[in-house]
Amino acid sequence: MKGVEKKGNNMKRKVKKELKEYKRFKREYKFNQKILEKIGDDIFCEGELVENGKERISENEKWINVGYNLRGDFSQTLSNLFPYEFIFRGKKLKCIENFFQGLNFKNKKEQNLLFKYFGTQNIRVKCATTYNWKDSGIVYWQGKGINRFSKEYDDIVDELYICAIQNPLYRSILKKCDKDIIHSMGKDNKRDSTYTRLELETQLNCLKDFLKQ
Repeated sequence: MKGVEKKGNNMKRKVKKELKEYKRFKREYKFNQKILEKIGDDIFCEGELVENGKERISENEKWINVGYNLRGDFSQTLSNLFPYEFIFRGKKLKCIENFFQGLNFKNKKEQNLLFKYFGTQNIRVKCATTYNWKDSGIVYWQGKGINRFSKEYDDIVDELYICAIQNPLYRSILKKCDKDIIHSMGKDNKRDSTYTRLELETQLNCLKDFLKQ
């Protein structure tokens, strides 16, 4: 038991140190979001087709489009739905999406049950909650309310991703990614999503550059 406790404490110290370094890096990070242009039923990014009404393009020479249902390896493995297990604030999450879907649950017990699911499963399970955070702008982590539009929310999400990159596979994928990351299916308004297209693109691009420094 002492060995497990020591390992856990070492991980906490590592996360705390890396989170501090990441926040410093992110403050200076300059991210220019790529513009998506709709022409008819098609969507383009920097002159390259992203969506044609029937399918989404996963990757080209300029960018990688993140999406769990897309064909490309990087597209899938960089998705929040990909099953990387990691520990966040004492909870074992099956994937990053566990956190974002869990925010829909005011009830702590129900939220913990959702953490047992992964990928698209936890998106489906969220229909079990009767709480709608969009009514008040308040999401919940372990029974504590957090304003979706606050710095506190941004801070906890940064911590989430730093915990996630303690999974060596996720860390390696980000470091190997050598193209800009986009997320064409993401929503743009914070009132409609617990994580918007801009927020995800900023986070992933910043993380990969942080890990390469």
